[in-house]
Amino acid sequence: MIESSTKEGYMLAGSPDVLTPAEIKAGLKTSLIGKNIHYFKETESTNIVAREMAGSVEEGAVVIAEAQTGGRGRLGRKWLSPEGGIWLSVVLKPRMQPLHAPRLTLLAGVAVAKTIRSYGLPAKIKWPNDVLINGKKVCGILTEIGAELDAIQYVVVGMGIDANVDMETFPGDIRDSSTSLKNELGNDINRVEFVQRLLLELEVLYLKFQKEGFSSIMEEWRIMSATIGEWVKITTQARSMYGEAIGVDSEGALILETSDGKLEKIVAGNCEHLRRAHGS
Repeated sequence: MIESSTKEGYMLAGSPDVLTPAEIKAGLKTSLIGKNIHYFKETESTNIVAREMAGSVEEGAVVIAEAQTGGRGRLGRKWLSPEGGIWLSVVLKPRMQPLHAPRLTLLAGVAVAKTIRSYGLPAKIKWPNDVLINGKKVCGILTEIGAELDAIQYVVVGMGIDANVDMETFPGDIRDSSTSLKNELGNDINRVEFVQRLLLELEVLYLKFQKEGFSSIMEEWRIMSATIGEWVKITTQARSMYGEAIGVDSEGALILETSDGKLEKIVAGNCEHLRRAHGS
């Protein structure tokens, strides 16, 4: 028996919704990403596992878990990672300088947003590393690198997606600002199919990035940006700034026009959307 829904995605009724390598590889259309998949029922953090094995695995290795006990976001924030979500990390080994690593965070954001949009949901990307649906966070991305001098040894791109997560399980302080694919669609998604689509999107964009450069990826990011045109508060280690996010540069740094008309380039920091620019 096959259960169907009005949205894309079908699930065998009664089939186990598990993200095992065999399930994912059965319909995976990639040639690089996901060739090797390391599966955990539960782990502290897929990024930690991926970093530990990065030196000994081929590029494209994936670490995936049903749940994380110590999931982290940027700036060391705790990221709730219950069963039903999609918690995965990908090991990449691009030939580029460490200063260009933030590009891969933006690239991953495009991949996640495009995958979510394939289900008919209006996903947008909040600078630098969140994916939103109708203004609510559904995915966080954490990119970590291993580098020596001026050469990257590996990049671990971690993605945490609230897929089949019930909103009631979210802590009260983030419930109003977060959502899940299940909540937006009104039904569970086939997580295996979602992961297959996501890994393919990621591979297509990554190979395009290596062949053609970053500009075409950046253009896709701009089109799906939730941040450009917004009045924002930026908090860095040194200070806080307010202004309108007017764009991003070729490296993915945010361009902020402050209230006194100055232009600031933000390479890293926390971005909070305050309201629509110009009160619109």
